[in-house]
Amino acid sequence: MTKLVSAAQAVARIADGAVVTVSSSSALGCPDLVLKALGERFRTERHPKAITTLHPIAAGDMYGVKGMDWIAQDGLLARVLAGSYPSGSSNLPMPEIWKMIVEDRVAAYNVPSGIMFDMHREAAARRPGVLTRVGMDTFVDPRREGCAMNAQGAAAPIVHRVEFGGETWLHFPNISPDVCILRATTADEWGNLTYEHEGAYLGGLEQAIATRNNRGLVIAQVSRFTAKGSLRPHDVRVPGHLVDLIVLDPDQRQTTETRYDPAISGQIMRPWSSFTLAEHGIEKVIARRAAQELKAGMTANLGFGISAMVPRILLEEGHPEAVTWAIEQGAVGGMPLTGFAFGCASNADAYVPSPQQFIYFQGAGFDLSFLSFLEIDVEGNVNVSKLGKKPYLTAGCGGFVDITAHARKIVFSGWFEAGADVRIGAGGLTVAAPGKFCKMVEKVEHVTFSGTRARGQGQEVLYVTERCVIRLTDKGLVATEIMPGIDPARDIVGASQGRVTVAENASTMPLSLLAEGPMGWQP
Repeated sequence: MTKLVSAAQAVARIADGAVVTVSSSSALGCPDLVLKALGERFRTERHPKAITTLHPIAAGDMYGVKGMDWIAQDGLLARVLAGSYPSGSSNLPMPEIWKMIVEDRVAAYNVPSGIMFDMHREAAARRPGVLTRVGMDTFVDPRREGCAMNAQGAAAPIVHRVEFGGETWLHFPNISPDVCILRATTADEWGNLTYEHEGAYLGGLEQAIATRNNRGLVIAQVSRFTAKGSLRPHDVRVPGHLVDLIVLDPDQRQTTETRYDPAISGQIMRPWSSFTLAEHGIEKVIARRAAQELKAGMTANLGFGISAMVPRILLEEGHPEAVTWAIEQGAVGGMPLTGFAFGCASNADAYVPSPQQFIYFQGAGFDLSFLSFLEIDVEGNVNVSKLGKKPYLTAGCGGFVDITAHARKIVFSGWFEAGADVRIGAGGLTVAAPGKFCKMVEKVEHVTFSGTRARGQGQEVLYVTERCVIRLTDKGLVATEIMPGIDPARDIVGASQGRVTVAENASTMPLSLLAEGPMGWQP
């Protein structure tokens, strides 16, 4: 009996009430054709009803790959746990999944991506769930939101505080998947899967094992189908005995805007000169100052936003390989990409499956992490996961909570004020007009990073803005470096309503940060 079936035939096997785990990272690795077929089946048959979906990283985006929006239908989707959700510009319509969340039409949770992968491993091995300190004192903690994104989610808790071995832990009970939907490049007749055109392995193997060990159904979407015996064993990432059904989609894309780029999948190496440099401007200034925290031989993690520019800073300085980058989708080394290809890297040294990458992150094996912020409060707490007025502007926490839980050093980057008119001059920066609001607030809307816990653990925390470098201290937020041209009393203390103070011995940031050409960084 052949494993090759149509997408409609595959989703016809999904039962009412099933727990469905989906391997994806936005458009990267998204089994979009199968998700589309699942949504179409429900519109036609009104089945399957009341499914739960698990998304360690978001399935789909807002720019052409619908992903989980195909299944965002009343009656079909009863519960969703996701490390992240589709996000995009405020100029775009709100995705259907976000409408369901904000209108309380589905029980919704935002669970750190690393914990989501841990949940699959624990369920597969029939251990009693995830026991972790990742997320303590953040929105993940049941003392706050307990990962819940709405009232329905809050009414059905998925995490609890427990005592074990004389210490307090967060416990996530098992949620065992009945169906796994993943994506690869090639499948043979036995169902062996290879990933030669993919930009990452993600967590397909762990999700398939968890499903198989629960006697469930594994569906693999691929772009190519080949005869048995034609795949090299060392290339097979998911073996055929774990795969039940194969769906062929020759049109699946590597990313939203990439049909196939062999440099993303590591099949060729691009000349370093082929990468674009960061555009000159305020955000580049911020990224440059962040980059000054690096030394040759370090391994650094990288997040979305301004932080994603840091590798381009080192490229412009002539040292693109001085630091090894590690991103949550699994790429190690090379040049992490931005925009629609975020989560991929060109010229990577290796591709690590996401679950293993998160073990590395959770245990703080790296030297430092570059992340961005939406807002910071007087306790040093950071919010990147929730904006009440425009929730879909942020994807949620993703791997942010896993990465920051035990990191030795964290460099957050962002604007001091939103929408301020800040100008670059020969002698420094000037604030020509204040912004709509200051990002230094009394209390953040959502605690994605706990400043209190960071201080207790002795983590080194910096907040790099265009106006100053702020350090988290026992006395709160203290500006220790000031950009030339900035009036500390007006542009920092006054603009923040006193939430940021200025150190008596504050130093001046170098004018080289404002240079049109390289700033002179040396490894």
